[in-house]
Amino acid sequence: MELPFEKIKREILIKKQARSTDKFGKLPEERTVEELLDFGIINVDKPDGPTSHQVSAYVKKILEINKCGHSGTLDPKVTGCLPVALGKSTKIVHLLLKSGKEYVALMHLHKLIPEYDIYKAMEEFTGKIMQLPPVKSSVKRQWRERSIYYTEILEIQGQDVLFKIGCEAGTYVRKWIHDFGQRLKTGAHMAELRRTKVGPFNESGMFTLQDLTDAFYFYKKENNDKFIKKIILPIEHAVQHLPKIWVFDTTVDSMCHGASLGIPGISKLESGIEPDQIAAVMSLKDELVCYGRAKMSSKQILSKKSGIALISDKVLMPTGTYPRIIRK
Repeated sequence: MELPFEKIKREILIKKQARSTDKFGKLPEERTVEELLDFGIINVDKPDGPTSHQVSAYVKKILEINKCGHSGTLDPKVTGCLPVALGKSTKIVHLLLKSGKEYVALMHLHKLIPEYDIYKAMEEFTGKIMQLPPVKSSVKRQWRERSIYYTEILEIQGQDVLFKIGCEAGTYVRKWIHDFGQRLKTGAHMAELRRTKVGPFNESGMFTLQDLTDAFYFYKKENNDKFIKKIILPIEHAVQHLPKIWVFDTTVDSMCHGASLGIPGISKLESGIEPDQIAAVMSLKDELVCYGRAKMSSKQILSKKSGIALISDKVLMPTGTYPRIIRK
């Protein structure tokens, strides 16, 4: 089962071949721990009990940093995937908030129902649905259309149904289960919920708060950065789900100052970019420079010699990382 972005297969299209100088910038995997603490992200395995805000606060305290931000609130009882951005990386949280999510849920039906009816109703509750947010929610309570990308029943034992659901951001799984019970005319409630995907982050790369505490101890007290570097990922991991445009070294500085991206500054790009789509702008060392809204399609960018290809929205790379003029 895949979220929409996981199904897209993109090619890298070369507009003008180029190489990056070794004098400036740095490959993301070569960043120091200090750099990662200001420009990294952690895929936290949220425990049962604390709120998402509290988990973010714990991360900040453990790492002794001033700023953290989580991507997508989970109820206190819900566990699983909670990406937490560190330092300047909090600018990227907005993109993860809108990305697709996946959950594994345990639903308890209030009456025993034939399995055939459960499977049939599950099909009806996949695709475009209308959902009214619960009374206690962070959004205005009005009917909204939401996309359920896929559902998969993993196991049925009596009145308990274990299933997987991939859905659009802003979908309330607890409410989905309530509505499912209404459809079966039995009633249903959520017994347990675990988030297994947030955009490009999934269960395979999650770490607990205890893992983080231990890794930071080894780094600070024993000067061993092996474990902390496994846990804190370069911020580039947070844009794996976005189409990308790579720019020349000489273009990076202007992008760091918020300039729009003109076609002459582009070295290569991914296929499938469409106007008004959010895309990530990368250096030739695969460093995230900024992200913004495309003004042209990939085909147009590849064929044209001038024009604005992208309007910058948020700049992630610090100014001065690359000079205005690159001297070889």
